[in-house]
Amino acid sequence: MSKLNVVLLFGGRSSEHSISCATAAGVMDAIDRNKYNLIPVGITKAGVFVPAEDSTERWALNDGPLPTVEFAGQRIEFATDGSRHLAVIDADGVRSDLGVIDVVFPVLHGPFGEDGTMQGFLELAGIPYVGNGVFASAAGMDKEFSKSLFLGAGVPATPHVVIREYDWKHNRHEVMEAVGRLGGAPLFVKPARAGSSMGVSKVKQMLDFEIAVSAAFEHDNKVTVEHGLVGREVECAVLSSLDGGPARVSVAGEIIVKGREFYDFEAKYRDEDAVDLIIPAQLTAEELAEMQHLARKAFDAIGGFGLGRVDFFLTAEGFFLNEINTMPGFTQYSMYPSLWGASGIGYSDLIDQLIQLGLTAKR
Repeated sequence: MSKLNVVLLFGGRSSEHSISCATAAGVMDAIDRNKYNLIPVGITKAGVFVPAEDSTERWALNDGPLPTVEFAGQRIEFATDGSRHLAVIDADGVRSDLGVIDVVFPVLHGPFGEDGTMQGFLELAGIPYVGNGVFASAAGMDKEFSKSLFLGAGVPATPHVVIREYDWKHNRHEVMEAVGRLGGAPLFVKPARAGSSMGVSKVKQMLDFEIAVSAAFEHDNKVTVEHGLVGREVECAVLSSLDGGPARVSVAGEIIVKGREFYDFEAKYRDEDAVDLIIPAQLTAEELAEMQHLARKAFDAIGGFGLGRVDFFLTAEGFFLNEINTMPGFTQYSMYPSLWGASGIGYSDLIDQLIQLGLTAKR
């Protein structure tokens, strides 16, 4: 049996470029090389597709500079005529065919990758791919519309308001009235379409609110302001079923942040001592069942397919959905594969199942 050609697509134009590289490193390390011929393709911060080194060490996060995809003279071109051919073009224009792509595994985080843009490109090119489709990716990326879909499906979501840049400049009084109705500090101010805690601030006193909004607008022209809830941060992972049945939901995990105001970028990726990841989380059987039920409803509400990580706050009033991540961090030690590892699906097997789902997807 011949190996399947799998393009691992990573990097990209978003502020989460280096996190995508680290996710790619994890997949490189764990994918079954007896079944798959892996073709790493990086996307530079300028949006150029280039051949990438097949090296876990090259792309992993460490104590040095963050990994970055660079243009070195060659570029990659995807056929858009339905043939699924992949080619590399040298600096002098010489073109070499790399063969037919069986499936693309896009481990892109943030805008221009996780938000439906890359999924739309692959749909147009007729290339099978891993993960969520165009709508689910776009909806999951946008905190305004995803929360509307969750609430419409009967899933409690964190209380919030949305601020658009024009209104912040020209109708600030009305904006602050809406923010005031959330109940006051603490507040979390977030870019509406970003991840990995980029541009996120916790506001403990309203004197700092304008600074937080300005920081969020550096990443997006739309900002969500969420009322800070008192509760535990708990998450679970969702994986589509291979037989087309209801999506599977993992055990729960809990995030306990130490010495920081919240689970920010440094705590997620650079400071291992800043957080404890507890898997499985200490929940009653009833709490776990409810959380899994709500996670599946949220995944279905956005039309999810393939994978997703669903993040909740467990408060005295019950569960509140914070957000869904349609391409969660995917290193060996990330929460998503760790949750499935605790649920009986190892990292390599998880990659294999996602590829099989991508090959047979009817999104």
